[in-house]
Amino acid sequence: MSSHTVKSPQRPALPRLLGAAAADAVLIMVFAAVGRDAHQRGDVLTGVLLTAWPFLAGAALGWLVARAWRDPLSVRRAGLAVWLGSVAGGMVLRAATGQTVVLPFVIVALLSLGLLLVGYRLLLAGARRRGRVPAPDRRDA
Repeated sequence: MSSHTVKSPQRPALPRLLGAAAADAVLIMVFAAVGRDAHQRGDVLTGVLLTAWPFLAGAALGWLVARAWRDPLSVRRAGLAVWLGSVAGGMVLRAATGQTVVLPFVIVALLSLGLLLVGYRLLLAGARRRGRVPAPDRRDA
């Protein structure tokens, strides 16, 4: 008999996974809140949620398509997918629900969400390279 054992890939630490998902959600809410504030539209809380939900749903789709939970802080695997998913999915859902989708808004969303969702991952990657933040366990990559 063979004493060969198969190691299952190590899953990313739950706090890192939850932290990345929470950071994405909070940053999308910040994007929505800033936009609502700039346009001075009515009820703040429900207005922010109304603006944010399509982008949150799109980001969730990006997480699923890219299987971002495998490396949630990766710029390439998670960051780009979450960013593009939030913008594309957000715009499709906004159009489907009768919310405004005009080219200037698409451009602002693309740039703002890119800066937020990819930006914090780039900052963390840079800090890791400089040795200021411990690198995640990459056995599952």
